[in-house]
Amino acid sequence: MAYWLMKTEPDVFSWQDLQTKGVACWDGVRNYAARNHMRAMAVGDLVLVYHSNQHKAAVGIAKVVRAHYPDPTTEDQRWSAVDVAPVQTLAVPVTLATIKADVAAGGPLRDIRMIKENRLSVAPVSSGEWQFLLHLAQTQLP
Repeated sequence: MAYWLMKTEPDVFSWQDLQTKGVACWDGVRNYAARNHMRAMAVGDLVLVYHSNQHKAAVGIAKVVRAHYPDPTTEDQRWSAVDVAPVQTLAVPVTLATIKADVAAGGPLRDIRMIKENRLSVAPVSSGEWQFLLHLAQTQLP
């Protein structure tokens, strides 16, 4: 199993929207590196859903339920989408400020890709980073 972080603008598609839908197509990614990360996702991989812009915090955990396929929002075959389903809301949102503070301190998140490559809307998260993020969120998976 692999771990990922996917950013979304909550006024466009929020964690609450995903919970309401149950399963949603994650589409509209127009960055080659982010697209390649989506193409590496497998069914069962876990995703940290991060609200960008307004809240700037990781707020929930989703699961990939359909591996990459052509993005239905465009006819351009270069772009892909995946389907995700909600798993669990984080007990405590993990803010960008908290993540940046750990990076600055050289902590477990010091190499997290979402900071090093902050323009990516989809990025891998290492197992150690994932576990630490869940610790910060005071969340355990069932």
